[in-house]
Amino acid sequence: MDSGLKARDIMHREVRCIPPDHTLEQAARMMRDLDVGALPICDNDRLGGMITDRDIVVRCIAEGRDPATVRASELSRGTPRWIDADAGVQEVLDVMEQHQIKRLPVIDKAAGMRLVGIISEADIARNLSDEQIAEFVGKVYHPH
Repeated sequence: MDSGLKARDIMHREVRCIPPDHTLEQAARMMRDLDVGALPICDNDRLGGMITDRDIVVRCIAEGRDPATVRASELSRGTPRWIDADAGVQEVLDVMEQHQIKRLPVIDKAAGMRLVGIISEADIARNLSDEQIAEFVGKVYHPH
């Protein structure tokens, strides 16, 4: 499928980041206020990781740690998956399917590797055909 759409065409542009030194309590409040389930961890628009509401619950609270003292950077593991803003939609789907991720940060290489957006399942649902959505859901939620 080559619809001509690029990552930048379907991404959500109003992405907000949490600084690495902010606490998980601050991250949880930001998620609540923005009505989102994940936040990029950024230092001056440079992507350093992703944190989800599930990370806060499973990797902090369930382990008996205090979200008021644990920093966002402490839950950031490895290099986060991302996609270039000029990548085609099929490449976006391939990355999300291969790594079974539901949110994909979008980086603009030409603008100095800056975070410019994020692609979520909702963005895919709004921009792709029913057939493409069904294939994506089947691969992300029911991998073989």
